[in-house]
Amino acid sequence: MSNDPSLIRILTVDDHPLLRKGIAALVNAEPDMKLIAEASNGREAIEKFRQHRPDITLMDLQMPDLNGTEVISRIQSEFPNARIVVLTTYQGDAQVLRALRAGARAYILKGHVHRELLETVRAVHAGQKRIPPDIAAQLAEHATDDALSSREIDVLRLIAAGNSNKLIADQLSIGEATVKSHVTNILSKLGANDRAHAVTIGLKRGIIEL
Repeated sequence: MSNDPSLIRILTVDDHPLLRKGIAALVNAEPDMKLIAEASNGREAIEKFRQHRPDITLMDLQMPDLNGTEVISRIQSEFPNARIVVLTTYQGDAQVLRALRAGARAYILKGHVHRELLETVRAVHAGQKRIPPDIAAQLAEHATDDALSSREIDVLRLIAAGNSNKLIADQLSIGEATVKSHVTNILSKLGANDRAHAVTIGLKRGIIEL
């Protein structure tokens, strides 16, 4: 492990070996950066962070066991100055918001890695935050939306799994009339035409995951 203080030391966390390889090649070709560790899941990410204390962590959100947002929260609670950049294929505003609230400093879509990674790493290392314009626009578009309550999210998740109102009522131990009123609220808050449309919007915005 290099201790050259001029180098930006990077930990990459992703369950896809090919992506990690691509990032390693990009990073190690730069004179001011060095990839010091890799992790393929959330638990390993926390261990590697403790072990190496990287300057920048590149974090995938969709991973087996702990998801990226959960890992960001745990690392941030232990190391409040951790600088974490989210790398993901998902641009749902709800998911972006969760990651930023957990403490992520920047967001890069995997399709834009070659274009944005190095500049974003340097910017975050210098203390800046970075959100791509298209994602920022989405966040702004939904900023004044009435957010779904945690109960409504539970209901939407059960709708996505194909449950009827009666089954949802049984699973959540609430009355069927209550489920119906939750469904009405969900459709109205998401601007959805019907249950299937609500599920599509929920998935696209990262409010629920399949």
